[in-house]
Amino acid sequence: MPATSPLPIAASGSFLILPNVGLMVWVLVIFVICWLLLRRYVFPVIGATLDRRAQSIASEIDAAERLRSEADQVLAEYRERLAEARSQADEIITRARQAGDAHQKEAVEAARAERERLLEQTRRDVEAETRRAIDEIRREVGNLTVLATEKVTRKVLTADDQRRLVEEALSEIDFSVLGGGEG
Repeated sequence: MPATSPLPIAASGSFLILPNVGLMVWVLVIFVICWLLLRRYVFPVIGATLDRRAQSIASEIDAAERLRSEADQVLAEYRERLAEARSQADEIITRARQAGDAHQKEAVEAARAERERLLEQTRRDVEAETRRAIDEIRREVGNLTVLATEKVTRKVLTADDQRRLVEEALSEIDFSVLGGGEG
């Protein structure tokens, strides 16, 4: 077997474990230079950007608060108007019901009045027809009386005789029964 030779330190990876002062100094110098450059040029820009962003967020929060306040106010106004609209609608419904009831009462009263008018007209028509029928019956009774008298007496009666006989016959007949109390 061949003899193994130790590997160089760089190849074995132990250089990471063993401190190298020269390398440490250069890393420290580069770190300080980078930190100074960042502090001088980059950090102020980042800080200004963060400040602008913070101000933007704060102004957006204020605007959102204002909008929320306005929305709450609009919502309160809307609810108030909605309550007014509901009360007006209830009032309109109440008035419509009252108007409907009044219209119904008027219609019932008008129908009653029309019924009474028609009943009165019918009564008048019946009374007139009854009077006409009674007058016709009187004429017929008179004519029948004259005819019967002529047949019984076998002579022609004069106008005065006919009138007298008709009046006598009519006085004997009770027409109040036919006329509903009229005589």
